[in-house]
Amino acid sequence: MVTSRALILHCLSYQPTSLLFGGAVKIVFSLYFHFLQWRRNQISVVFRRHEVRSWTTAAKQSLCLMWQKVQLMLSMSFLVAVCWYCRRLYSFLAQLLKRWSNYLQRKLIRNLSVLTEVDLLGYSVREWKGETKQAKHMREAYEELFWSCHIKYLRQVRKDNYSVLRAVLFQIFSQGIPFPSWMKERDILKLPEKLLYSQGCNWIQQYSFGPERYTGPNVFGKLRKCMETLKTNWIEISATKDHEERGNLCNTLFSDESKEHKLYEAIKFIMLYEVVEAYEQIKNREEPTHNLFSLLLARDSSSDPLSFMMNHLNGVGDSICLDQVELFLLGYLLEVKIRVYRLHRFNTEEFQVNYPEEYRREWNEISLLTEDDRYYHIPLFRT
Repeated sequence: MVTSRALILHCLSYQPTSLLFGGAVKIVFSLYFHFLQWRRNQISVVFRRHEVRSWTTAAKQSLCLMWQKVQLMLSMSFLVAVCWYCRRLYSFLAQLLKRWSNYLQRKLIRNLSVLTEVDLLGYSVREWKGETKQAKHMREAYEELFWSCHIKYLRQVRKDNYSVLRAVLFQIFSQGIPFPSWMKERDILKLPEKLLYSQGCNWIQQYSFGPERYTGPNVFGKLRKCMETLKTNWIEISATKDHEERGNLCNTLFSDESKEHKLYEAIKFIMLYEVVEAYEQIKNREEPTHNLFSLLLARDSSSDPLSFMMNHLNGVGDSICLDQVELFLLGYLLEVKIRVYRLHRFNTEEFQVNYPEEYRREWNEISLLTEDDRYYHIPLFRT
């Protein structure tokens, strides 16, 4: 390709003669034409380079834009997936928590030996349907309690052979009734050893723990644990002044079957211990502290403490409940007046009975409701 300097040198090499003028002009025009063609080529090359660069830039920008769109779509898809997963996880956890809560509630209700209060008349209608003479009689008895005695609700107590002990102790604890005065003066934890070593009652090893039916050399250790459970829980609950908190403690205690049974076995043993002391007084021709002991020991089946234990106490919790005479003893030992509404004795003088019949004015009162003198419920008064 011819440069501008080469063109000038080429022109200077010619002489300015007339002969050569026409050729020179041709050369000049030829050179100018070549120059224009060279310039056009240069411009074309530059344009092509610029076009290539523009196309490359546009392609890069398009790819970047497409990638950004893809990233945005992926991000949105990820967020949607995370939200969907979190929603499913939340739903799953909510269902799991609900099922667990229902399970615990059913378990608590199943284990709770004293249920929450229910409407008295509604309960009577559900339990005594039909038009039989007995059903009508029981519904009338419940209506009498509702209208005349102001009993509006009741708490059902588990129907087993600890029923009356459970109903009595639950009310003592829930009302915050303190230890009986005589229990404050003695260490009840030492009663099992005292019964053996001071009074020589070796037959105590035949003591049976209700449905457990345990007898053996470890009787004293088991009895001591029962006494410790009774004393610890009684002191703790009676010292709790807040009614709601005391109710929660009672619900917790009376949903633990093992602790419950220890409470009842401790009460049974205290009854036995007091019968042994009264028997010793009578044998020594001393007057017993209360005439109910004479009544209790006058029975053929409980003429002495051993027969009382074998024929009556050992079966309580397993095959039999406390009978009427033993309810007198129970009220006396716990220093509470137990008022029992016996619905099957409605319209008789035995409809309302107090255990014991003779009680001190300062004793607290608790109430029971029974349909058959076997299973008991807790009536609740509302004015």
